Amino acid sequence: MKNLTKMKINKPAKDVFEAFVDPSKIGNFWFSSSSERWDAGKTITLKYEEYNAQGEIKVMEIEENKKIVFVWGANGEGHIVTISLNELDHATTIIEINEEGFNENDDEFIPQLIDNKEGWVFMLTCLKGYLEFGVNQLRGGLVKD
Repeated sequence: MKNLTKMKINKPAKDVFEAFVDPSKIGNFWFSSSSERWDAGKTITLKYEEYNAQGEIKVMEIEENKKIVFVWGANGEGHIVTISLNELDHATTIIEINEEGFNENDDEFIPQLIDNKEGWVFMLTCLKGYLEFGVNQLRGGLVKD
């Protein structure tokens, strides 16, 4: 089962791509920190200081300014996330997040889909605010129980 989210960002694909892979930028819209630059084959540690949480992703594929594929998830049950960038012109990019690996037989299947979809929409909203308007304080605003 897939969970798909899309958003238009009024910036070139290069700027959107760099916001994810550059550890000095990701803290402006998503995680508070990233251990290093994202490249294929690397395991990256991501932290959420606000939620006292951290985890690792394994970067599977990078296509500069076009695609990032990584695996994340607890207990070895990883979800594959594909971030695709479609540059419409030199100032507009459609970003698409596709997350796969949900267990349709899990009792928590629907709540997991909804929770993850909420997270992707919030992250993309923060990314849009950061890249288009320089707003970098939305990231930590999500309230978790």
